Amino acid sequence: MIVVTTNDIPGYRVEAVLGEVMGLTVRSANFGQNFVAGFRSLGGGEMTEYTKIMYESRNDVMNRMIADAQQRGANAIVAMRFDTGDIAQNFSEVCAYGTAVVVSPIPGGQPGATSQSAGQAQ
Repeated sequence: MIVVTTNDIPGYRVEAVLGEVMGLTVRSANFGQNFVAGFRSLGGGEMTEYTKIMYESRNDVMNRMIADAQQRGANAIVAMRFDTGDIAQNFSEVCAYGTAVVVSPIPGGQPGATSQSAGQAQ
């Protein structure tokens, strides 16, 4: 699955637009993570407990978005974005969304072809 933040994929032709796809999660840190992070905040620096939660959240929502696109028959997602927000004081919402599309590589020698697409078109 090709996932890009751009509106098109160089070397590929969009054959069909299948609609918006998304993945969503709402997370909170556990008591231990909040406790350790509270002490760490006194000295400043990165809050590794929270960084880990956010990385895991982004991976989860990406996988959910990709699964949504695959169920629709897509082989790529364009215009992918992340969105985050807070729910109450202790919960973070992370969302990944984009447009599911079907793309085909442009063969070498044709306008718009790239070395990558030419190789895949063979």
